[in-house]
Amino acid sequence: MLSLDVLGPGGPYRSRRQETIRDLAGKPAATLSLAPSLYVTRAIKALRRAPALPVDTRIAALAQAGRAFATQTIAGLTAQEYQHTVSAVTGIPITVVRNATDDIARAAERIHLNVENARPAGAVGSWRDPKARDGAAVWTRRGEVFAVHAAGNHPAVHQGWLDALALGYRVAVRPSRREPFTPHRLVTALREAGFGDEGVVLLPTDHNVAGDILRHADFGMVYGGADVVAKYAGDPRILPQGPGRSKILITAETEWEPIVDTLVESISSGAGVGCVNATGVLVEGDPAPVAAAIAERLAALPSLPATDEHAVLPVMPVDPARRWDKHLRQRAAGAKAWLGGDGIADDLGDGSAVLRPAVHQLDSPFAEQLGMELGFPCAWVAPWDRDAGVRPLRDTLVLTAVTTDANLIDELVAEPTIANVYVGDHPTPWMGHGLPHDGYLAEFLMRTKTIRC
Repeated sequence: MLSLDVLGPGGPYRSRRQETIRDLAGKPAATLSLAPSLYVTRAIKALRRAPALPVDTRIAALAQAGRAFATQTIAGLTAQEYQHTVSAVTGIPITVVRNATDDIARAAERIHLNVENARPAGAVGSWRDPKARDGAAVWTRRGEVFAVHAAGNHPAVHQGWLDALALGYRVAVRPSRREPFTPHRLVTALREAGFGDEGVVLLPTDHNVAGDILRHADFGMVYGGADVVAKYAGDPRILPQGPGRSKILITAETEWEPIVDTLVESISSGAGVGCVNATGVLVEGDPAPVAAAIAERLAALPSLPATDEHAVLPVMPVDPARRWDKHLRQRAAGAKAWLGGDGIADDLGDGSAVLRPAVHQLDSPFAEQLGMELGFPCAWVAPWDRDAGVRPLRDTLVLTAVTTDANLIDELVAEPTIANVYVGDHPTPWMGHGLPHDGYLAEFLMRTKTIRC
């Protein structure tokens, strides 16, 4: 078994309290050390005392760490062994894990784009800039220590906190106990690349200690469901990262048949486990043909073990899969099932089950199911009209708007609760390096000061 130690300011730490992580068949795969409260407190204090590396050193170290993360042996695991372990434990298809590995590496190597693009055009990066002699806005940190309560649904979520390191924050990561392998590997690579033991730490904890990490840090980012968003909504120090509820809107003057590939990719790419996967499809006109076409395509996806090279759907132990199946049936009551109505848990016979896609048709653009996001390809197709307007499209991470209506596009771009708008035939999981995911993290962590030297 692997031993995943706490990675603290004094180096790796193997605590007395450890948790066994099992694969999908129930076999032990790793032991995860859990940091006690006093250790967490001391670790955050050590980060606060540590000086920030110069910006050029930070950028170079991030690029070096990204390359090592994707290609080298780290903490005793080759890249291939790491990827197989993540797939075998989480049920994320092996090809998705590989793609996520490459995405993290590219994000680290191109981190300078995020840093440069997020800085206001009129601001300089240092008071030493000659422009500050006559007065200039300087882009500077609002604090020193940034904490992350990471998610375990997809390895690529760990791109999200790299910006904080690039900006000079010292970072404390609390990994998901479902998937601690990616952050353990990434933090190790970052420390070896130059950030050292006091630049970035990994603090696995139980729920009782988790709050200590956020309490002692200057700022934090927390992943979770609607309950997590509600819990931290009033805390200006915490940036909640909740469900994506990504959607697609198809208006009447456009043809949907040529974009079926885009619809299916939006719903199912990356095994459908990401916040950028579309869960709602709103159609101006009859939604039934669209739902039927999506269901036909998704029904053809194979049920395979997660480590199979051709796997494209998520896998989990049989009992949790059956609970998800029951939960979906309850929430889909009253909707027309085009796919998944007879069950989504496909037993593989080895103690695990594939979560197969589901497609349901709703009667209203205001149906509560449109806000439901699950960890597998699941789409809710609903009618939409101009009277409904933007309201059903709110609270959306990515909205693909297949429309030629410029006035409607104006409304969608202006809507504060829609984070990203893709106009035309673009899948919702598309992301570009240097572009914001849910705004730039720097918008939360940085400020401008007027400096005159």
